[in-house]
Amino acid sequence: MELLKGRGWNFGDNMDTDAIVSGRFLDAPVEEAARHVFESIRPGFVDEVREGDVIVAGANFGCGSSRESAPEALKTLGIGCVVAESFGRIFFRNAIAIGLPAMVCAGVSERFNDGDTARVDVEKATVENLASGSSFAAEPLSGEMLLILESGGIMEVLKSMMGEER
Repeated sequence: MELLKGRGWNFGDNMDTDAIVSGRFLDAPVEEAARHVFESIRPGFVDEVREGDVIVAGANFGCGSSRESAPEALKTLGIGCVVAESFGRIFFRNAIAIGLPAMVCAGVSERFNDGDTARVDVEKATVENLASGSSFAAEPLSGEMLLILESGGIMEVLKSMMGEER
């Protein structure tokens, strides 16, 4: 898996799935939902974010409902990775399942300002803030999770196991 590099976007603790994508877009196509990511707490975010940018967050990111639309909208928007101090369990599982890297890294939200360039090595479980020159260890993902991410999501792994083309 290649190194991920992008601008960091700092969010606090307890970012629930409704703050990521409002429930108003639950039945909308993911492309439509992606145009409304974080609009209730950070208007204009979708206009500023670039392909490969990194969400840096505090504790309990993605808490709340079990909406797959939240990590899907982030991935569709082009977010390269989410690094947080901890995750809502279902958000974390959904993110990995769709191929969106999610890394747990203690104290990470205090080590980034908006716009700092982040470099994330998912395989080595390291996170760097290139603006400050600091580097920190994240919790390593299991081999199975790395396989899912490298394959582009659980559906691609299953297709491969069944002998179907990707």
